[in-house]
Amino acid sequence: MKKCLKTLFDNFEIIFSSIFIIITTVLVLVNVVMRYFFHSGIYWTVEVTTSCFVWSVFLGAAGAYRRNMHIGVDILVNKLPETLRKIVETIVKIILLVINAYILYLSIIFVKNSYIKPTQVLGISSAWVSSSLIVSFGLTTIYSIQNLILSLKSFAVKKEA
Repeated sequence: MKKCLKTLFDNFEIIFSSIFIIITTVLVLVNVVMRYFFHSGIYWTVEVTTSCFVWSVFLGAAGAYRRNMHIGVDILVNKLPETLRKIVETIVKIILLVINAYILYLSIIFVKNSYIKPTQVLGISSAWVSSSLIVSFGLTTIYSIQNLILSLKSFAVKKEA
């Protein structure tokens, strides 16, 4: 049970992102079949699939950030001596922390402003979709802090050795 919970916790962004993409795919397929065979679609599928896709993208981005899977051009950094490379990587992590925290701040403002706007078909608050920004950039900010702490600890270990 503990192993299952640990796996769930370690991969929750990817799991929920996958669930949202499955919902998106199933709803699109069902709507295509309904339109093709019954000449009538489900009116709310576009809104739900768009919302699920947005959540899938932002949760997937947070999961990729957590695992350092984003594309980076590090050819010049890799040619630096190890100490200088670690300094540059730490500076980049500080910059990413600041950027992620600032986008999180902007996301909170955006969701506050979109809260009163209902979606066109279902009439629910747009904040349900927009809050994916807060979750995603909140997680990436947390992961930025973790990455920065690990980077700083690697300096401390190097100095002690």
